[in-house]
Amino acid sequence: MRKIVIAGNWKMFKTQAESLEFLKGFLPSLGETPQDREVVLCVPFTDLSVFSKSLHGSRIQLGAQNIHWEGSGAYTGEISGPMLTEIGVRYVIVGHSERRQYFGETDHTVNLRLKAAQKFGLTPILCVGETKQQRDALETESLIINQLEKDLVDIDQENLVIAYEPIWAIGTGDTCETKEANRVIGIIRNQLTNPNVPIQYGGSVKPNNIDEIMAQREIDGVLVGGASLEPASFARLVNYK
Repeated sequence: MRKIVIAGNWKMFKTQAESLEFLKGFLPSLGETPQDREVVLCVPFTDLSVFSKSLHGSRIQLGAQNIHWEGSGAYTGEISGPMLTEIGVRYVIVGHSERRQYFGETDHTVNLRLKAAQKFGLTPILCVGETKQQRDALETESLIINQLEKDLVDIDQENLVIAYEPIWAIGTGDTCETKEANRVIGIIRNQLTNPNVPIQYGGSVKPNNIDEIMAQREIDGVLVGGASLEPASFARLVNYK
């Protein structure tokens, strides 16, 4: 049975004080969240320790936004698996389009980071998706299949979440039509050896479209940016109807 995973990606937002203020407003809303929904917050590295101390007994699983492929070493600015698991991190985003676009992430390094996440007991959320130019050129399917072939080499699909994030829809307000998102996610599922891998949709997910998105047969959750930054907004997503 496929698990439902609703994950917030805070990117480079919120200080520790702002994080604690968010929790005050958000935690009460989890009382009405069905037990079959996994709620994850992937927060900046400086917020991880304060969240770790504040989430005991709550429904929220702690997530990071990146992981290095080595357990330690001379890698300035990077973070290792043992550093994350020590403070209770359970999930980690790997291969987000912003990492690929701005920081030189490749399918090779994505694969290395996925392996590291699993080696150190974390569940990676692998992001795949196409640009507007690639979609207009009718390259969506071939691009995503190619990404998956390279990213998932020697990866355990029993401990994996995939997020389909059309890059042209991230933060633009231009949400991919739900039936099209469902179709592409079905294509992703057909490339997998484990049919029960949760596959999320990400890209301008908002309270006014979450119900329609989650009604789609192939979609097992969402990876959300801006709409996860405000307690009432994220609560509406977690408690979709």
